[in-house]
Amino acid sequence: MNLKDWDDVTTLLGREPRCGFEVVVRTTLGSPRVIRNDPLLYDGTPMPTLYWLLDPEDCLQVARLESEGGVKQAEVAVDAKALALAHARYGNERDMSLPFEYDGPRPSGGVGGCSKGVKCLHAHYAWLLAGGDDPVGKWILTRFGKDQSDAS
Repeated sequence: MNLKDWDDVTTLLGREPRCGFEVVVRTTLGSPRVIRNDPLLYDGTPMPTLYWLLDPEDCLQVARLESEGGVKQAEVAVDAKALALAHARYGNERDMSLPFEYDGPRPSGGVGGCSKGVKCLHAHYAWLLAGGDDPVGKWILTRFGKDQSDAS
């Protein structure tokens, strides 16, 4: 990662990152929109959230949706089997990024560390924007009046 990305992510988070990351989606102006976190924090603590939404406008839109009961609405609207499969894919992707020789505590769960249901719309939307096949992320897009082509 370069120093500009580190500084931009620090500003967007409001604190220094606690683990390594890669900017995987940028805004049209080049600012980090979504980062992909390392599976472990610098102190070795497991990091369950692989994809993190950073763009202030995206974060505000998703926060508004959450404040309107979006988490519960998404759980009702999204097929439970499709969501369970998404959690499994997310967890597998994160687990595959652990060092081969690593034998310490492992991150658990799927999207945002959740093993079933919906915990954080931000994490689902971030994964969708990063190219993940996330039914909750797709639901969010429709709530924003967008389609899959708007996710990139």
